[in-house]
This record gives sequence, C-alpha cells and structure tokens, in this order.
Amino acid sequence: MAKINRPSWDAYFMALAKLAASRSTCLSRPAGCVIVRDKQVISSGYNGSMPGVPHCSDDGECYRRKIMIKGAEKYDFCRSIHAEANAIALAAKEGLSLNGSTAYMTLFPCFSCIKLIVRAGIKEVVYELGYESIVSERDQRWKEALEETHVKIRQLTLNDQERKFLSNFINRTTSERRLASV
Repeated sequence: MAKINRPSWDAYFMALAKLAASRSTCLSRPAGCVIVRDKQVISSGYNGSMPGVPHCSDDGECYRRKIMIKGAEKYDFCRSIHAEANAIALAAKEGLSLNGSTAYMTLFPCFSCIKLIVRAGIKEVVYELGYESIVSERDQRWKEALEETHVKIRQLTLNDQERKFLSNFINRTTSERRLASV
C-alpha cells in the first residue's frame, strides 16, 4: 500500500491558525491563533469585535477608519479583540489551562497580547508574519520584551510543498474513498 503523505505538526497547526483567520471580521488584517499542548488543540481564536458589538465586516467599513483615527493612536481605537487574546479568553472561560502550551498565530502578537501570552503560561509562540506596524521601534521592543520572558519564538512559513498539499486537500471532497471497497 502506498504511503499517504501528511503535513508536519507545525504545518498542521499553522494551517489551523490560518483557517481560524478565515473567520476574522477585520477588514484590514485578518488573523488567527491556535493554542496546542501535547499535539492537541486547546483553544483557537480570530480577530473580531466583542460579542454584541457590530463587526467591521458587518458594517462594511473599518470602525477606526470610519471615525478617522490615524497614526499611532489607531491601535487604541480598533474595536476588534486580537486572535490570540480571543483564544486565551476562550480557554479561560472554559477553565482550560494554557500552561506549557504553544500558540500558533498568523501574526506576531502586539504588546498587550504578549503580556496575556506570558501570564497564561504559553511557552512558545510560532508566528507566520511579523507585526510591521507604522512604529517599527515599538514592534522591535515587543519582540525584545517577549524574548526577555524566555518564551520560545519561531517564525514559520509554510513551504510550497506544504501549501500545495493543504490546498489540494481542502479543494477536494475530503472524505472521498481513496481505496476500492472490499
């Protein structure tokens, strides 16, 4: 029988974080996060408005841009909860410990989320894209602050083979029979 290829654990969990980002209601920068321990998903999240508050995707426009906030102050006026904060809050709501876990996220965390990550006991952050805000010195400080906490940090980009495998898997009927019935 032919060996069936499958993604590495890193590729699998990053793909889940990317899939979580597909639920994002942010028009500007969709993000997703999956928190795992012992190769098991504990929690996931995506960026979106607080429960009961309209989503930017529902309104068809970015709230911060609508109220014309620009510059560094814009981060204080975004009404979305970040993906990793949502994943941490969901775990807390369900009484699930994140101590010793790994967070896979599509975007490097902001300073507020770094504090939540460290306090929740997450030991490793695996991210796809650096934050790259309009204040590069602040972005560098966020990364340095996380490094000071001894949380392991890794950037992970799916390679072409992983992307192709995952794309092909999603684009076909997933549970279609592969072998003839006997």
